[in-house]
Amino acid sequence: MSRDLYKILGVAKTASTDEIRKAYRQKAKALHPDLHPNDQDKADQFKAASAAFEILSDEDKRAKYDRGEIDSDGNPTGFSSAGGGFGRDYGAYGDFARAGGSFQGDPFEDILSGMFGQQRRKPGPRKGGDLRYRVEISFEDAAQGAKRQMTMGDGKALNVSIPPGIETGQVLRLKSQGQPSATGGPPGDALLEVFVRPSKTWTRDGDDLRMTVPVSLKTAVTGGTVDVQTPGGSVTLKVPEGSNTGTVLRLRNKGVQFKDKPGHLYVRLEIVLEDPKDAGLREWAADR
Repeated sequence: MSRDLYKILGVAKTASTDEIRKAYRQKAKALHPDLHPNDQDKADQFKAASAAFEILSDEDKRAKYDRGEIDSDGNPTGFSSAGGGFGRDYGAYGDFARAGGSFQGDPFEDILSGMFGQQRRKPGPRKGGDLRYRVEISFEDAAQGAKRQMTMGDGKALNVSIPPGIETGQVLRLKSQGQPSATGGPPGDALLEVFVRPSKTWTRDGDDLRMTVPVSLKTAVTGGTVDVQTPGGSVTLKVPEGSNTGTVLRLRNKGVQFKDKPGHLYVRLEIVLEDPKDAGLREWAADR
């Protein structure tokens, strides 16, 4: 039974590409198999959302789907393809590879022209199939951007440029790193679905990052400095005198490193006692 791809992503049929992309990211974050191990229902929902996004995020495929030329699996209506369409099976977590379908030109053009008595045209070179992988990156690389050589699940090593600000569920396309063409055309692409590992130090808030840093009572009362670890390395933060737990200080341009306008890093101070049993401290507290 054909599924409604728009309902799967929870968007209207008039939704823009950006709205579709945003809806998919929300679904991917909520349903990702790594966050719900052994939950087959959420795994199935994640696969369905990924399959819907694959078609609706592509203008050509979306138009064909809207016209009823392909079904929710990407198969031309009225025909079935060997292997079950695009073969979307994300399986257990880890890097993986699979061959991807590709509508370069129209692979059913010869069949349709023959059915309607039109002259058949000699098929030209077609692009090779895409290879799809799932890759895991660190929070730091997602915030800073990086260039990494990654080994995929099939053993293939790829040089990957990670743009700053990338999020779980987004897909990186590496041109011409897919399957070679069997008809002399260009090779396919490598499509890397990204999963960003959560951080124990920072949380992301749009373009900004947030964290909590412990400070001594003396530093909070009299002022001083404290070392703060940012995704790009350690920096020194000035703590004004009279600070308290909950005071938030800003480190400009130390958040997500977008090229044109980097985000900021917001540091929440948390006062900690170096020695809660210190006799002088206890005496001071008793006199208050």
